[in-house]
Amino acid sequence: MTARLWSSGDLIVDRRLDYAEALAEAGDLDAAAELLHGALRLAPGWAAGWFRLGEWCEAAGRAADAIAAWDAALAADPADRLGAGPKRDLARRVPLTETMPAAFVEALFDQYAPGFEDALVGRLDYRAPELLRAALGGPARRYARALDLGCGTGLAGLAVRDICDWLGGCDISEGMLREAAAKGIYDRLERRDLGRLGAGPERYDLILAADVFTYLGALERIIGWCAGALAPGGVLAFTVEACQPGEAPLTLRASRRFAHARAHVEAILRAAGFVSVEIAEAVLRKDAGEDIAGLVIVAGGLTAPRARQGDGEDAVPA
Repeated sequence: MTARLWSSGDLIVDRRLDYAEALAEAGDLDAAAELLHGALRLAPGWAAGWFRLGEWCEAAGRAADAIAAWDAALAADPADRLGAGPKRDLARRVPLTETMPAAFVEALFDQYAPGFEDALVGRLDYRAPELLRAALGGPARRYARALDLGCGTGLAGLAVRDICDWLGGCDISEGMLREAAAKGIYDRLERRDLGRLGAGPERYDLILAADVFTYLGALERIIGWCAGALAPGGVLAFTVEACQPGEAPLTLRASRRFAHARAHVEAILRAAGFVSVEIAEAVLRKDAGEDIAGLVIVAGGLTAPRARQGDGEDAVPA
C-alpha cells in the first residue's frame, strides 16, 4: 500500500509530491521530507501525504518525525486505510496494535487482487493451502459444510474443494471475491469483516483460514467465533506465522503482519474448548528471498457446544 493511491485533490500539492518523490529516489530523503511537509500545509487533511512523509522520515532515521507524521495520517483518516497506526507502533517499539485496521486490509487486497496469485504463488512460493490440505488428510475424510475464512482469490478453496460437499467463502475485499467467484468453486461467497463476525444459526464441519490470522493479530475473538460456528465433530484448520526466539507471543512485524508463538495459540484454542490440537511447523512462503516459518494447526474435539453472544462479545465463548 503506497501513499500514491490517493490524490490530495490539489494539483499544486500533487506536483510538489512528484518533485519530492524525485528527490527521494535520488537519495535526498531530508529534502524530500521538507518539500512534502511544506506542501502539507496546503492540504493538512491529506492522510496519504502524511503517510508518505512518515515513510521518508523513517528511512532517514528520524523516528520522532515519522511518528508525528503517522499520527497526523491517523487524524486525517481514522479508518486508517494506509495502515499508519501499525507503522507508528513499530516505530515506537510499543506493541499497542493487536489487529490490522479493517480498512487497511480491505484496501490492500483490493489493490493486489488482479495480480495476487502470480505474486504469491509464482514469486513467493506460497504453500499454506497445500499444507492445510495435507494436515486434514486424504479424500477419505469428507466435510458436509465448510467455510473458507478470508478466502482471497480461492487458493485454499481449490485445495479442499474435493473433500467438501458444500463450500462457502468470505473475505473483506470485493476485489478478492471477484477473483474467487471466477473460479466457480464456491457455493456461496460473501463480503464479511472477520473482526466483526456475529452469531448466526449456521454450523460448519470445517472452518479453514489460510494465512488469514496473520492480519487479525489477537486470536481470542475469532477462535471463539469459530468454536461457536462448528458443528459437533467439526474441525478448525489454519496457518499463522511463527514467532522466533526473542519475539513476544504476539508480535507485530515490519511487514505489518503478526507472528504467533506456538504455546500462545494452543492456550487460546484450549480455552475455547478444543481438546484435540495438532500443530506442525512448516515454511509458509518466502519474503525477500527468506523462508517465512509458520505453524499449521488443526483443532477439534470441542468439549461442549459454544454459546455465542452479540455485539462486541460475539466471538467470546460464553
